Amino acid sequence: MRCFCVLSALLMLINANGQVVLDADGPGNTYSLITSVLAPGYNPVEVPDCGHTSFGDHIDEVYDTDLNANVFRFHIHVTPDNDRCINFDRQRNEIKTYDQSPDNLLGVVGEKVIYKWKFKLSSGFQTSPNFTHLHQLKSVGGALSSMPMYTLTVRKSNPDRLELRYAETDTQITLAQTDLLPLVDVWLEVTEKIEYGISGTYEITIQNVSDGSILFSYATTNIVNWRPEADFVRPKWGIYRSLINAQDLRDETVRFANFSIEEVESLSLETASLNDTFVIFPNPSKNTIALKNIPQAATKIVLYTLDGRKVMEKATKNELEHVLDISALSKGTYLVKLLGDQVQQSKLVVVTD
Repeated sequence: MRCFCVLSALLMLINANGQVVLDADGPGNTYSLITSVLAPGYNPVEVPDCGHTSFGDHIDEVYDTDLNANVFRFHIHVTPDNDRCINFDRQRNEIKTYDQSPDNLLGVVGEKVIYKWKFKLSSGFQTSPNFTHLHQLKSVGGALSSMPMYTLTVRKSNPDRLELRYAETDTQITLAQTDLLPLVDVWLEVTEKIEYGISGTYEITIQNVSDGSILFSYATTNIVNWRPEADFVRPKWGIYRSLINAQDLRDETVRFANFSIEEVESLSLETASLNDTFVIFPNPSKNTIALKNIPQAATKIVLYTLDGRKVMEKATKNELEHVLDISALSKGTYLVKLLGDQVQQSKLVVVTD
């Protein structure tokens, strides 16, 4: 009976992820408010304050008469703003989650997450021909961490446009785009849904708050939403723009409101482990890999190609550590699964020449 109660409590804990919201509450202490939600006790705010101390905080809060609510206001100035006094060919004013954030704000394999927020571009908004990013989902960990997975960006063109960009590895492509003008000087609500994994799903809609009309949408299935050696995926919001063509820019403010992160599906009891997830070392490798921290409930190790073809299966025999010979595998990325009655854990491994 006691075991059943413990398992029931564990099941409730695993699935009770809830929704985390960040709402403006009025002028003053804006950075503290953002920090208290996105990374309590740490620093999820990336602002150009250091190079422009005379202006003060580059994110503040104001009352918006269209929404009849307090909202966040992100400021960016062509000069002297830069990227945190680190990079001077670009400007960054963003908020984010990161490794110091609570676990339920970080996306991992097997989770389905809904991100929501509202934003408003000022009338006459000017954008760079290089990049002016408003939102990113960024993979953290591994060799590909510098390239965002998904990016919502605006770009100077004829006409100016909004683009949804995607990178499976280190090369970006445009998934969808639309004219920017209908998206300017109106409050927009974004709903972004993603399933993290090597065969994931992605969906985004942008609608006009005032009348509910959908101004932009895109959806796809069976897309790679995870990268080798990644630890988690985190969202970012704000203004991140290039200064290479500063003559095309002006001082801007972008308003944001009602940030929300909600994990709507996560590991069930059958796919959870009471132990820490296993690790693979070395990764990448060309000869052998060691699997450590194998849950005692795991009974076998199975390797799959990214298109789902099984290439190897080994029994674990209640081992906490197991060495696999992968020298016969072709170069590429494989999914390593630990399977058992009460465990199903997965990680990617890269096989080199």
